[in-house]
Amino acid sequence: MYKLFTPENSALLLIDHQVGTMQLIKNIDVAQAKRMSLALAKAASILGIPTVLTSSQEDRLQGPLLPELQEILPDAFEKRVKREGIVNAWTDTNFKAAVEATGRKNLIMAGVTTDVCLVFPAIDAVGEGYNVQAVMDASGSPYELSEDMSRRRMQDAGVILTATNTMIAELAQNWGTENGQKLIQLLFTEVLPPIDA
Repeated sequence: MYKLFTPENSALLLIDHQVGTMQLIKNIDVAQAKRMSLALAKAASILGIPTVLTSSQEDRLQGPLLPELQEILPDAFEKRVKREGIVNAWTDTNFKAAVEATGRKNLIMAGVTTDVCLVFPAIDAVGEGYNVQAVMDASGSPYELSEDMSRRRMQDAGVILTATNTMIAELAQNWGTENGQKLIQLLFTEVLPPIDA
């Protein structure tokens, strides 16, 4: 049964949002995927949601994590899990330990790419009893086909597919609160298309 994702019961996992890896996104606009990833990080910062960042081989083609993440979530950036080639982040003991340390069973996940970085840990987490929402506009793939197949695999395994604005709205629940006002400002300035005056 679905359980509402709230700031009190959720954690954010951003997987491999690295300067080099981001360039592999071809199914959606890479600038949009970057904007959505950073918006999720900002929402987590506003709401105090524990965040786990991970990267793969930063000193190689994948490159460093997006530098903006260091500005938005300095503590999570400092504690990021640097994987040395392990494809499925869920099988990296340090990553899994960092997720478990959050104490949260609802996981908001985004990964670059969907078809490699996101699909495996999302499915494995659900298999271990976590509730997972995969944020699809903060994730992307080199090919439409591999993106589509990964989405199908995740849905078949019980992963909920969502988008950044939907996820932020679910976490907000009420735009009239202090944090709700900050989140709607974030949506209107960085997530949603500009409104014509």
